[in-house]
Amino acid sequence: MRRLTGTRRVGHGGTLDPFATGVLPLFLGGATRLVEYHLGDRKGYRATVCFGASSTTDDLDGELTPVDGPQLSATAVEADLATFRGEIRQRPPAFSAIQVGGRRAYAMARGGAPAELGERAVTIHALELVAWNSDDPGRPVAIIDVECSAGTYVRALARDVGAALGSGAYLGALVRTASGPFRLEDAIAVDVLRAAAAEGAAAISALLLPADAGLEAMPSVHLEPGEIAEAAMGRFVRPLAGLRGLPPDEPVRLLDAAGRIVGVGVPDGRRIAPTKMLPSAVAGVTGAADDRVAAGRDRAELRDSASGDGVPVDA
Repeated sequence: MRRLTGTRRVGHGGTLDPFATGVLPLFLGGATRLVEYHLGDRKGYRATVCFGASSTTDDLDGELTPVDGPQLSATAVEADLATFRGEIRQRPPAFSAIQVGGRRAYAMARGGAPAELGERAVTIHALELVAWNSDDPGRPVAIIDVECSAGTYVRALARDVGAALGSGAYLGALVRTASGPFRLEDAIAVDVLRAAAAEGAAAISALLLPADAGLEAMPSVHLEPGEIAEAAMGRFVRPLAGLRGLPPDEPVRLLDAAGRIVGVGVPDGRRIAPTKMLPSAVAGVTGAADDRVAAGRDRAELRDSASGDGVPVDA
């Protein structure tokens, strides 16, 4: 992405497992300052769950061990899925990026000393059986749609669903269909992005969304040019527009007269403390000359990667 866009700073809205595909929101330049407001977004997935075996990694990349369990039916699987809806306790996979004592869990597992990972609360907002294939009765396959909280491991969900049925299960394929408000059908394929890069900056810019795309639910307030200058220098501001309707102690978007985001601040009932200011706002105060970077930094690129997540970019 850095090479394609000519932008040094690139962030993302949530990693994907190496074998997974789908939506990966990407944030360019100054828009990386807004990534934290997307990390708690709900995620949507379409998952292929393979029954009749367990995996050391809870997915198809691990060592598989057959499990001699009961013959399953779609009805039994649907009943089992119902028990996983809502808030559940989930133990992350041993092969995960969680840090334990400064080391990644997957590195410890590869070294033969897997970490003891404790259970944690996650929420399964929706869980539906989409398709069922039992052509091989000993290795049936289910396609499920999942809507879950950030931090949920669909690999672990597949593992636990299989364990509850006594048959074992692992994740055979995974597509992220949504990351917060960003949907797979709106994502931009990686090949499209590469083609745009070959055409030039204008073609890439046409694919980008405003830096605050996906944050429309966050309250906003318009600032006067002088107020933006004050906020850019880290000073409290008392907007001429007032604070009516703005929740105290919660982030609000700071917008210029044209409705473009220039930063984020937190009101205390009397004034707003700027907490994140985008480079374009700072450039307006300091006279920074790099308009290309400033403009780029005020944009977020969502990528629909059939193998990743983004404005989506589709890989």
